[in-house]
Amino acid sequence: MSREAFMDAALEQARLALSAGEVPIGAVLVIDGEIVARGYNQPISACDPTAHAEVLVLRDAARHVGNYRLPNAEVYVTLEPCLMCVGALIHARVREVIYGALEPKTGALISTVRAMEIPGLNHRFAANGGVREGAARELVQEFFREKRRL
Repeated sequence: MSREAFMDAALEQARLALSAGEVPIGAVLVIDGEIVARGYNQPISACDPTAHAEVLVLRDAARHVGNYRLPNAEVYVTLEPCLMCVGALIHARVREVIYGALEPKTGALISTVRAMEIPGLNHRFAANGGVREGAARELVQEFFREKRRL
């Protein structure tokens, strides 16, 4: 599958989050060209501030492969990860993070903090953005437009 196809799978997850009343962020974790975990934001419904899409796919994939280290993993996420999620991705030793849209308020790869540049990190991953950026941005904007109407 292509990067766009994997991001489309993450966008499907984001739509599930939107339907559930959560901020529409979705993620998939890919190992050896296969999706091994899917997830979407669930902090509201799970009553768990760590239930971000990225954290949920890391948890699921770690159980799937039987190891909390995921060095061959690529994580596709619809929005630039926050600092908490970047930390989790570092601890999981993922190989690459591919994201859709920038997150100007809490994005921790390039928008507010350049977390991968923090000295002393014991792991760094490749990060690439802009894949299906328009679709990812539109979902988040739709969510907040609707919230403002209520």
